[in-house]
Amino acid sequence: MNNSEKVVITGLGVVSPIGIGIEAYRNGLLQQKSGVQVRKEFDGYDWPLKLFAPVDDFDGKQWVRPRKALKVMCMPIQFGYTAATMAIEQAGIGESGLNPDRLGTVFGSETFFADPMEVAEVFRKCVSQQNYQHDRWGEFAMRDIQPLWMLKYLPNMVTSHISIAADARGPSNSICQGAVSGLLALIEGVQLVQRGTCDAVVVGGAGSQTTLSGMLYRGQHQISKKVDDPENAIRPFDAERDGTVFGEGAGAMILESESFALSRGANILASVEGFSRGYYQSESNQFSATLCDLMRLAVERSALSVNEFAHVNAHGCADMKHDIDEAIAINSLFNQTPVTAYKSNFGHLGPGGAIVELIASILSTAESRIYPGRNFETADDRCPINVCTRTR
Repeated sequence: MNNSEKVVITGLGVVSPIGIGIEAYRNGLLQQKSGVQVRKEFDGYDWPLKLFAPVDDFDGKQWVRPRKALKVMCMPIQFGYTAATMAIEQAGIGESGLNPDRLGTVFGSETFFADPMEVAEVFRKCVSQQNYQHDRWGEFAMRDIQPLWMLKYLPNMVTSHISIAADARGPSNSICQGAVSGLLALIEGVQLVQRGTCDAVVVGGAGSQTTLSGMLYRGQHQISKKVDDPENAIRPFDAERDGTVFGEGAGAMILESESFALSRGANILASVEGFSRGYYQSESNQFSATLCDLMRLAVERSALSVNEFAHVNAHGCADMKHDIDEAIAINSLFNQTPVTAYKSNFGHLGPGGAIVELIASILSTAESRIYPGRNFETADDRCPINVCTRTR
């Protein structure tokens, strides 16, 4: 094991509700753009689940090669593939002469919920005298659903398609652990490089929380009710917050050993200095202390001082209890260090969210300025942190 090998980041890719591609995403952050909107099909109806943050104007045909692969890619798989393609292109690893056996792929993923309309006709045929008869499913499903339908929704297919396209023959893995999946993929990628198993790894996360079936599964109780003002609906750490907004998107990075990156003259964007991971139930009264301990461990592993941090990039899901727990943990370690919360711009993206948000921090570091989030107007005394509200 070569844990002394520094791991650097040489490529970035983003598909988000406020911009597709690094430049569009950066501009969206600078302009404090919001990607939250009301579902057009629900406009005029007093229905739940009206707010969401979609990726508008995305066309997989511009990115996916060969195009016939689109038949077996649902939208979040297309997002992940596209973000990875952008990161690979920026890093230039395709022209680096890298041994394919030493290129890995690790992506955070989740259960991808199918579009109900794709199977609606089969369900209709299984209804007799207003009763659903499951024993008829096999007969009609096998005939009316396209044979490769299930491949569109398998969580591991994000990594699979990227590996094939990049000719990455090294370790390949998919991590399905909800919103932390992207960061866990990043950690695994770092360790693959540190162990000397890979010279470079494509890492990231992709997901969509916006499908109706998925939103119904997660429950409307988590969603903001501020339908009359969608752009200002999600308000992390604000006293008037009332819930999150579900979005979609993907983020990707290229990790390399510093020695390999320098040997090929790569442009190094950032380095991974420290990390930690752990588990504690978020409903527990010990969650805040556990979160603080994990952050402290990451700082200690980085050999940095808490006074050296320009900002803290928070989860900030705008949930009443969880924002309080997180704010207390951040304040316990970082005191009044500026805090950003980019879900205020584009909602909760699931496995892709943490990577998309982390990319904002990388861009901030490169430009020596902090991009502010949105919608923080009224401080909550129970959230004792310094929320960044302007470009610094």
